[in-house]
Parts: sequence; C-alpha cells; structure tokens
Amino acid sequence: MTSLQLLWFILIGVLFSGFFFLEGFDFGVGMLVKSFAKTSDERDVVIKTIGPHWDGNEVWLITAGGAMFASFPMWYATLFSGFYLVLFLILAALIFRGVSFEFRANMKTDTWRNFWEWAATIGSFCAAFLFGMLFTAMIAGMPIDKNGDMTAHFGDYVNLFSIVGGVAVTVLCLVHGLNFMRLKTTGSLRDRALAWNKILYPVLFAGEVVFAILLFFSTDFFAKKPMTTTAIVVALVIFTVLAYWGVLGNHEWLSFIGSGLSLISVVVLIFNGLFPRVMIANNPANSLLIKNSSNSPYTLHLMTILTFSILPIVLIYFIWSYWVFYKRLASPKQSA
Repeated sequence: MTSLQLLWFILIGVLFSGFFFLEGFDFGVGMLVKSFAKTSDERDVVIKTIGPHWDGNEVWLITAGGAMFASFPMWYATLFSGFYLVLFLILAALIFRGVSFEFRANMKTDTWRNFWEWAATIGSFCAAFLFGMLFTAMIAGMPIDKNGDMTAHFGDYVNLFSIVGGVAVTVLCLVHGLNFMRLKTTGSLRDRALAWNKILYPVLFAGEVVFAILLFFSTDFFAKKPMTTTAIVVALVIFTVLAYWGVLGNHEWLSFIGSGLSLISVVVLIFNGLFPRVMIANNPANSLLIKNSSNSPYTLHLMTILTFSILPIVLIYFIWSYWVFYKRLASPKQSA
C-alpha cells in the first residue's frame, strides 16, 4: 500500500465526515418541518434556518462519490452496483426533499403546501435512515465474489443490525438538527427544540448501547481492532454525553459540536473497521483491499495536486457563507 492510496482513503473518510456533520443537521431540520413546527409561519422559519446551506452541504456527498470513483474505481463499482436500489431510494429522497423547499414556497393552496411540507419531512427521514442502513449493512459483510461482484438478497440489506444502524443515524441527525435550531432561532422554537432534545437524548443513549452490542456480534471490528474500535465507541458515547450536558445546561455550542462530533465518530468507526479493506465480503478472501482497488499512481498523484490547490478556496467559501447567514431567526408570535 502506497502513501497516496492511504491518503485518498483518509480523504474520502474526511469528505463523508464533513457531509454527515453538515448535512446531518439539514436532515434533522428537514424532519422537523411537519413534526416540530406547529404553524405555517413556524415552518417558514424552520426551512429558512437551512435555506442558505442545504444544497451546498450536499456537495460534500457528491465530492465523496467523485473522489471514490476517481481514486478507488473498484470500490465505487462494487458499492454502487451492489447497493444500487438503496442508493436509488436515497437519491429519490434527496431530490424529493430538495424540490419540496422550492415548490412549497410557490404553492397557492394549503393542500399543496401541506403536501410539500410532508415531502420535506419524509424525504429527510428516509435519506438519513437509508444512509444508516447502507453503511451498517456494508460493514457487516456482503456476498461478494472474487471479481468484486455483489449478489445480495433482501436479508443482506434489511436485518436487525442495519435497521438499528438506520434508526441510530436518524436519531443522531434529529438531535443534531434540534441543536442547530437552538443556534439559529429565538423564542418558542428555540425553547421547544431544547425540550425535545431533553426527551430524545435518553433514547439516543439506549440506541447507541444496542448498536454497540450488535456491532460486536455482527462485524469483525472488535476482533480485528479491539483497541481502536473500543476507543472510538467510547468517544462516540463521550461526545453524546457532552452534547446532552450542553442540552441540560443550555449550552448551545457545546450541544451542537457534541452532536456533530458524534456523527463524525460513526464515520471514523466505519473507516477504522474497514481498513485496510474498502468492502467487506462474507468470504474474507474476496474482500476488496485498498492496495488492489485504487487507481494508478499517476492518477492519484494528479488528483492530489488538484485537490490541495482547490480545497482552500472551497473551505473559504463555506466559512464565508456561514458567516454571512449567522444571525438568528425570530420565532413567529403566537396568535392569542
């Protein structure tokens, strides 16, 4: 394994970490459009909190997929073909959710506004849940042959472990979205977000315990890397505790950073367990490895130069965009 192969494996992990940190609260806020906001005016404010950011945050996913295609074409081919249906449903959820924000704003009747509000809520929920299912099923091991072709059945995708993983990621995104709402709003919406998280965090703790137990029995992570896997699971719990402490003490930034780091910990856990593999096969001999799934050294070298030339510009733009829209939004006044 060369240093460039390792670098691009880490970079893809960083891109997915950025995606789940940023798009995680977008998913969470999206789920709140219909379930959390009580009036049309409140739903306007909820959507406005992520209005300037949600489409830009999705670029991290596109970039991660593009980086995977260019640096590890075998990984990309096996993952995207083997999980084709799941990824198609994720794409449909993202499209439905994305257009719902625009269509809702232009609807003249309450019926159609209500339809697109539900589209935003359901699309956000489905995207978060399906992402959790996909990555959980992937690390449990899939039926992959020696050519890298996956021939999975329904039970390989949908099982107790993948469902728990989907629920865990969904709840993580939801509390992350609520923490973002506390940062971006004032008044009743902010207070309600705090009250919801006081209820949801105990549920999240229970989910993390169940996930850790199933991780032990359903993957080889603890068997192959007991020290690092245990350390990352403990870090995940610590970040969740810090976020909950921030909720109980009404420390908004601590809660938001804690929930964001919890999502990043999940990505780190996955990539740590995968290494030095990129896809885990039920038959260990057929697992795809970093060293034999990557592109040519010349391609990796060229990509590295281009990436580190453009990356600073992209990061400056993201920081600037969040700075421009940093102000809080006031909750609409409740009618008497």
